[in-house]
Amino acid sequence: MTTTRRIGTRQEWLAARLELFAQEKELTRRSDELARQRQQLPWVRVDKDYRFDTEQGSASLAELFGGRSQLLVYHFMFGPDYTAGCPSCSAIADGFDGFAVHLAHHDVTLMAVSRAPLAALLAYRRHMGWSFPWASAGDGAFNFDFHVAFTAAQQREGGIEYNYRREPPLQAAAAKSCASNGTACDEAPGPLQLIAAQTGTDAATFTRDRPGMSTFVREGDAVYHTYSTYARGIDGLWGMYQWLDRAPLGRNEHGIWWRRRDEYVS
Repeated sequence: MTTTRRIGTRQEWLAARLELFAQEKELTRRSDELARQRQQLPWVRVDKDYRFDTEQGSASLAELFGGRSQLLVYHFMFGPDYTAGCPSCSAIADGFDGFAVHLAHHDVTLMAVSRAPLAALLAYRRHMGWSFPWASAGDGAFNFDFHVAFTAAQQREGGIEYNYRREPPLQAAAAKSCASNGTACDEAPGPLQLIAAQTGTDAATFTRDRPGMSTFVREGDAVYHTYSTYARGIDGLWGMYQWLDRAPLGRNEHGIWWRRRDEYVS
C-alpha cells in the first residue's frame, strides 16, 4: 500500500472535498470538450473491401453495423495462435453485454473483432458467459491497417507503429517463451511473459496483437473511419479501473493482479 493515510475531522474532510470537487468539475468540463473534439475529427472514407467471419456468415464492414449508422469496434487481443483471449481484454469485455443493449437502442453497434478463427472466439465467449457480437478478421488486412496486428518481421525490424509511435525492434530476450515449451527461462519471467502465458503464447507472439478501439459511421452506402485509440486511451472502457480510481486505496497495483473472472481463488 503506497497511499498516505491522513486522519482529519469532518470539517477538514469537507473543506478538502470541496476543493477536490472544483477540480473534478473542471475535469468533467475538459472531458466534455475532448468528446466534442473527437466528434469533429475529419471522417476518412473506407474504400477497402474488408471481410469478416461472423455468426451470420461472411460480412463486409458495412454489414457489421447491423443496420445502424454507427459502429464501435473493440480490437480484442485474441491472435490466431492464442489458446484463450487476453485477460486484460477479457476484463474490459466483461462490461460489454450491459452496454451493448443500450447502445443498440441508440443507433450504435458494439462489436469485438479479433484475428483468431470464429470458432475459437465463440467457444471462448461461451466459456466467459458473454453474448455481444464478435467477428473474426482472420488473416485479412483490417487489424493490420488499423494498427492492432503486426508481423514477426515488423517486430524484428522495428516496423511496428502502435499508439501513434514507432517501436524499437523487439529485443531477443523479450522473445523467449516461458509459456509453451515447458523449459525454464534464463531469468524469472516478467509481467508481459506471465500474461502472455495466460493466452498460451510467448511474449513475441502475444504482442503481435494489440488492444484498441475504432469507430465508424455510415452515410448511405459509404463507410467512414472517425476515431481510433489504443493503450491507455482505452482506460475509460475498463470499468473496474473507474471504480478503483474512486476506492480509498486507488489502483494500488503491484504487477499483474487481475485474472479472468472465473480464475480468482475464492
